[in-house]
Amino acid sequence: MIELRPTAFDHPDSLRLTAEVQQVYRERYGSEDATVVDPSEFDAPDGFFLVGYVDGEPVACGGWRARHAAESSALRNGDAEVKRMYVAAAHRGRGYGRAVLAELERAAAAAGRRRMVLETGTMQPEAIALYSSAGYEPMPPFGIYAASPTSRYFAKPLGAVADRPAGARSPEVVSERQI
Repeated sequence: MIELRPTAFDHPDSLRLTAEVQQVYRERYGSEDATVVDPSEFDAPDGFFLVGYVDGEPVACGGWRARHAAESSALRNGDAEVKRMYVAAAHRGRGYGRAVLAELERAAAAAGRRRMVLETGTMQPEAIALYSSAGYEPMPPFGIYAASPTSRYFAKPLGAVADRPAGARSPEVVSERQI
C-alpha cells in the first residue's frame, strides 16, 4: 500500500527522489532535465507536490505547476504541468506511478485547473505507456525541449477527473486526508 502525502518540493524526501529522477535522466539522455523549476511553483494554489511512502519509506513523487497561454501557443490558461513524476526502481510495477498521477489530476482539478500537460521523452517508454493508458493524448510542444526530436508532449482534460467522486481511487492508495 502506498500512502500519498502532500509534501513541499524542497522537503528532504522530495529532494532525494527528485535527485534520483535526475540520475535516471543522466543515464538515459546524458544530462539532467534542464527545465528551470522553482520550488515555490509547487505551492498552493498554483501548484502541488506529493511524496508516496511505503512502510514509511519515500518511494514515489510527482507534482504539477500552473501554466498559462502567454507562455506558449501550445498552452492554455488553466493548464497544470506534470513535473518530476518518479517511482524508485525497486517499487516499479505496482501501480504507484498511476496512483501518483491520479492524485495529481484530482488535486489539479480541485484547484480549478482544466487540463494536465506534460513533456516526456522517447527514452522513457514506460512513462509514455502510463500517460497513454491514463487518457493522455499528444499535443503540440512547449518549453525548452520543444525542438527536441526525443521529446513527446501529452495533454488530458480534467473535466472527467473533477466529476469523479473523491473516494474513487485505487484501493491500494491511502492519502493523508483519509488517515
